[in-house]
Amino acid sequence: MATPVDEVVQASAVEGKKDEKKEVKWLKHYSSEQSILTVGDGDFSFSLALATAFGSGENLVATSVNSYDYLAVSYSNAEPNITELKRMGARVLHDVDATEMKSHAYLKLDQFDRIVFNFPHAGFAGRETMSHVISSHKDHLRAFFRNAGGLLRADGEIHVSHKTGHPYDRWEIEQLASESSLVMFKKEPFWQFEYPGYNQKRGAGARCDKNFPISGSVTYKFSMERNEDDESAPIHLTVALDLMKLEAVTSSA
Repeated sequence: MATPVDEVVQASAVEGKKDEKKEVKWLKHYSSEQSILTVGDGDFSFSLALATAFGSGENLVATSVNSYDYLAVSYSNAEPNITELKRMGARVLHDVDATEMKSHAYLKLDQFDRIVFNFPHAGFAGRETMSHVISSHKDHLRAFFRNAGGLLRADGEIHVSHKTGHPYDRWEIEQLASESSLVMFKKEPFWQFEYPGYNQKRGAGARCDKNFPISGSVTYKFSMERNEDDESAPIHLTVALDLMKLEAVTSSA
């Protein structure tokens, strides 16, 4: 007769076989088996590019800082993109501030394998070369990293795609991330054509539905700073939950 522990192990094995049958699909850095949070996704075209490539949006949470009503009147493709994302099983959230998102009611209990913020921008308050504008962008990103770290799985990654050269190098993205114990482990060119259907959008104003030039941009990849010898490092959430379930079954046996 199988013990409760045996039943848990057998159930896990069956579940594992089910997962093995699922084809893992990739789009550049991202796969269908990763839990992905997209931040500040304009008209949601980047999120839709991922869901379309995966054939599903079930592991995707797509967010925008704007309300649905604002998106509907500002971006010509926002409504159809949102409708399609929901049809594919993605969770779509509005009014999500990247600088406060770890406290968001629908995010604070989640953890993600990948958190993606393409071309972050704090808003238009002057020319991009002005010191106060650069400071505003840096404050925005600093708060984003602090919040993203609180939603990241122990082995997860934060990806920020950004322009390079003057004045964007003055944002000092690597330094900002390090203030939240994040380490840049890789930097790769960002090519828009690798994400079919993605259209980067301006954040505000009469031209908000227009694209802006992003040639020469890169994707910065960050992970949590961690001492490999530190046994007190956080356990992956799903592993911790499995251990708790197993202990509960064992104690009741």
